[in-house]
Amino acid sequence: DVQLQASGGGLVQAGGSLRLSCAASGFTFDDYAIGWFRQAPGKEREGVSCILSSDGETYYADSVKGRFTISRNKGRNRNTVYLQMNSLKPEDTAVYYCATCGVGDRVYNTGYWGKGTQVTVSS
Repeated sequence: DVQLQASGGGLVQAGGSLRLSCAASGFTFDDYAIGWFRQAPGKEREGVSCILSSDGETYYADSVKGRFTISRNKGRNRNTVYLQMNSLKPEDTAVYYCATCGVGDRVYNTGYWGKGTQVTVSS
């Protein structure tokens, strides 16, 4: 079965960094674009970033451009997608989910979700 396991969340001060990891299994990893979504309390879930499988092209929500970087399959950990988050702000506080994704006028989910990891940014 499809599994997307997110990890790496935590508590960090504003201006700090975190790196999230998403380990994928149960499907052909290279057939899917994988991305990150987040949901803050009282808000709708939003697409943060997506990386395509075909050419590694990346997409970001305007709110995180220049601060977040998505990557996939680097290092010894195959079938893994990373989200490097720098210059974190309190408004980045949310539960972050990795999921299969597509890109239109925004990043959207294409069917598979993983469990989330909490990111809390203190001011």
